[in-house]
Amino acid sequence: MNIRGVFAAMVLAAALLAVANADAARLYSWKDRYGVSQDGDRSPEAEERPAKHVNVVRFGDAPTAMVRLRLENEGARYQAWADNVLHGPVQVMLRFRQASQVRAMPQLPASATVPARSSLRVAEIRVTAPLAGDDFELLLDAVPGDPATTPQDFNYRLPFDYATVRVDQGPGGSYSHSDPQNRHAVDFALPEGTPIVAARAGVVMQVESDFDKAGPSREKYGGQANFIRIVHDDGSMAVYAHLKPEGVQVRAGQRVRQGQRIGLSGNTGFSTAPHLHFALQVNAGMRLQSIPFRMFGPLGELKFPAGG
Repeated sequence: MNIRGVFAAMVLAAALLAVANADAARLYSWKDRYGVSQDGDRSPEAEERPAKHVNVVRFGDAPTAMVRLRLENEGARYQAWADNVLHGPVQVMLRFRQASQVRAMPQLPASATVPARSSLRVAEIRVTAPLAGDDFELLLDAVPGDPATTPQDFNYRLPFDYATVRVDQGPGGSYSHSDPQNRHAVDFALPEGTPIVAARAGVVMQVESDFDKAGPSREKYGGQANFIRIVHDDGSMAVYAHLKPEGVQVRAGQRVRQGQRIGLSGNTGFSTAPHLHFALQVNAGMRLQSIPFRMFGPLGELKFPAGG
């Protein structure tokens, strides 16, 4: 038998993309010379233990992966579980990259929504010809948010305490706001280290604060912006991106109130100058989509120029 489980998780937030590292770990299962099932993280050959029909399950998880693919071996069946490590819902899609002598129930590709900090069995993989062996490879994609969310109209507050607001790039900006997940985003020009506050109350779903470089290359810096993702009571999600290195001042799972300080602005990732990238997003069915929002400052409702 040869079983390969490859994990690929997509973190689609404010032009952030994190893909799990494939082949990061191996689990071995086999029957010893007495016919007893054994499992371990070292091959039986390495331990000089006689074994037959060794299964090798390869899978990988990035340190900040949203979900983890977990396979449970039950003889001629494998249970494929998605373990959500985030403090908010995640939609997953499980599919075969290739498969031989197996079938899945439900048929793949299969989608499911995993609640915050929960596990969900996505599918059962059955071996159709045990004596002939099996060979399959699984891919698990993940996108934050619940696709059943219906965002409510809300008065968002300015995410910093300035009376004067300067926008470097508005909705639909050609530089980096032309894709669906950023189309309605706004880039506020702010000096590095400006205190950032929550535009709306919610739960901190996801944070990243360890990146320390920035540049104009999307290919080089597109996945290296520090950010905070907050999920609101209606399921919508606010993203605060390009924060200062170690500029996140809240923890995942923490509930924050509107106006509470959450971090410091910066210049990390795909960025040419210090600023705060703010976007309101929903899961539109295995893809993140930004949506328009109304925001108010000390002088009333803000009108964001399109483009820029």
